[in-house]
Amino acid sequence: MFRSLVHRNYRIWFIGALVSNIGAWMQATAQNWVVLTELTDNDAFAVGITMALQFAPQLLLVPITGLIADRFDRRKILMVTQTALMLLGLGLGLLLILGHAELWHLYLFALALGLVNAVDNPARQTFVSDLVSSSNMSNAVALNSASFNTARMIGPAVAGFLIVLVGSGWVFVINAVTFLAVLGALAMLRGRQLKRMPRAPRARGQFVAGFRYVAGRPDLVVVFVMVFLIGAFGMNFPIFSSTMAVEFGRGAGEYGLLSSILAIGSLTGALLAARRERARIRVIILACAFLGFATLAAALMPTYWTFAASTILIGLGAVTILTTANGYVQTTTEPALRGRVMALYMAVLAGGTPIGAPIVGAVADGMGPRWALGLAAVAAAVAALIGLGWLVVSRGMRLARHPEFAWRPVVRFSDAPTAAIAVVATQAVPVVRDGTDERAAERRGPLLPTVPNDRLVPADFSEQVALTSPIRLPKLAPREFVPARSDFS
Repeated sequence: MFRSLVHRNYRIWFIGALVSNIGAWMQATAQNWVVLTELTDNDAFAVGITMALQFAPQLLLVPITGLIADRFDRRKILMVTQTALMLLGLGLGLLLILGHAELWHLYLFALALGLVNAVDNPARQTFVSDLVSSSNMSNAVALNSASFNTARMIGPAVAGFLIVLVGSGWVFVINAVTFLAVLGALAMLRGRQLKRMPRAPRARGQFVAGFRYVAGRPDLVVVFVMVFLIGAFGMNFPIFSSTMAVEFGRGAGEYGLLSSILAIGSLTGALLAARRERARIRVIILACAFLGFATLAAALMPTYWTFAASTILIGLGAVTILTTANGYVQTTTEPALRGRVMALYMAVLAGGTPIGAPIVGAVADGMGPRWALGLAAVAAAVAALIGLGWLVVSRGMRLARHPEFAWRPVVRFSDAPTAAIAVVATQAVPVVRDGTDERAAERRGPLLPTVPNDRLVPADFSEQVALTSPIRLPKLAPREFVPARSDFS
């Protein structure tokens, strides 16, 4: 589960990012509470507008930000973006402390935060590939999610306590201080141990290369559609938590506690994803269906504490979807295009918020927060049906009788649903027969092309075929066998 931590650079990055993530969750909690209760009169639509402004730049700037992550040193990019985020948090915190903050200040802050994060997110997501080996990349992505959700458990609860104790402005100032941890971690990394990934060349068409690559990968298109639906309508936790807290007559402390309880399920989902050998599309589909049932159950909960308990299931389903989708996209994408594809992925995930958050906020205002949760349940169910339909149509998924137990059906595929995509195309090669001159064989070149380690992706295979296919053993010349002492031990 924690195998990526054997890399020194990744351990340092993990610790620094964890501290910074705690501050970021404190700031996010305080930001939405300030908009909802201090600058407006419980206006959920204003919270939706704030979220839309924060995530819109990631959708609009995706061709540029992805190319930046592919072309420039990601470590230097993160030094710049993390410093900018620190200064933004400090500036808004001082405005709130001095009593000069207005609603348009929060809108402007959210937009500036979105612009910086549009550059930061692709570089930060793909920076994992510079810290660990290719075989541990999926595990490192899952541990990043575990760090993020551990911070979600701690940050909102601390924020709710600090808002009551010292005021919301100090929460932003404390978040600015936590950025020193991630900046220090970046400075401590050993440059010689960082992997040098191939950089995008300066050529025409580089801005749209990521779009072309995804368009040629139907499996990625399906993953992006599912992630878009979940991100647009199912991931609006600030709206769900804040409005349900008000619905039950609770304050800032209970609102922050809801986010922390939700993070229990989120952390569990991230750690379970870290245990898996690699990411699979079928897990994403099952998690979408699970999230639909979880949000529907949350909408029907009669009390604050039963609703709080149901958010554990919401966190488990949501993080399983996002962690698995993130790992699948990164591990099956061409290394030279990984930054642009991840920028597109993050744009689809975060860019759905400007569309979905105002709608969910309007539903919560007009019909109540329970109906907003119902809308999230419908979106998750539609995402699961889209993924299931793709498996049936494209991969030939079907139910069949179990060979031993007639009462138990099994799922069969005509093609592996998560077969490796990023492999080198085969080509005809000359065969050297016995008696052929070795020098002539050398002139023809190697029998097999050289394949970089980053291009080797383990493919799924049919377990039924693996268990029934004969394996030919080489015929060895008979010789006298003398058993060693250890053979009898």
